[in-house]
Amino acid sequence: MKTSRVSFAAALAAGSVLVLSGTAFAHVSVQPGDAAKGGYATINFKVPNERDNASTTQLEVNFPIDQPLTSVMPQDIPGWTVKIEKSKLDKPLPVHGKQINEAVTKVTWSGGKIEPGKFQQFPVSVGKLPEDADQMVFKAIQTYDNDEIVRWIEETKEGAAEPQNPAPVLKLTAAKDADHHDAGDKKADAADGGKNADKNHEDGRAKAAKGGSDTTARALGVAGIVVGLGGIAFGVASRRRAS
Repeated sequence: MKTSRVSFAAALAAGSVLVLSGTAFAHVSVQPGDAAKGGYATINFKVPNERDNASTTQLEVNFPIDQPLTSVMPQDIPGWTVKIEKSKLDKPLPVHGKQINEAVTKVTWSGGKIEPGKFQQFPVSVGKLPEDADQMVFKAIQTYDNDEIVRWIEETKEGAAEPQNPAPVLKLTAAKDADHHDAGDKKADAADGGKNADKNHEDGRAKAAKGGSDTTARALGVAGIVVGLGGIAFGVASRRRAS
């Protein structure tokens, strides 16, 4: 009897985990979940169909107006129609010497179908990403062919549990140093307070020059050997003709 109770409790706990896991992974999300600050990135809005009796027929994604992006370019998806909406900015953004007065605030995909048990990704190229923020929140609205609407618009509070309908979030991370060699030189210079910076660079140039001289000397040496062997062969051939 005791064994039966333990088995029942274990089965109930396992079932609860599966139910909770299914709920947690069913919401609309951004893939990948992070991108570098101040750069451009291609992100995907991943939309799973969490219903077993209806298909998703529309996705609406709202872009934060307080973090305007000057470039938003959706990728074409067969069977889906995309609509882009823009809004006027309170403060123009300078981009490549021009003043941008409006930015994309909403992108809507419709006309397609995400059947039960399947998902669809909606790729978008975005930029320039904010440099003074740690994340971007995109509020999404998912519509089904039975007229049901699910609003993924709740923001997760720090230290609190995830809400029932969380909004997709893109984490913004520090941009990586593109030139590791320059970074290494800067670290070395910083270590000695910059006192030996000039000396370090002079030593580097001297090593490079020495390397080039050694290579040239080796090349000339090989060329001399080849010429010498050619002369010997010519001399042997001449003696044979004379004989």
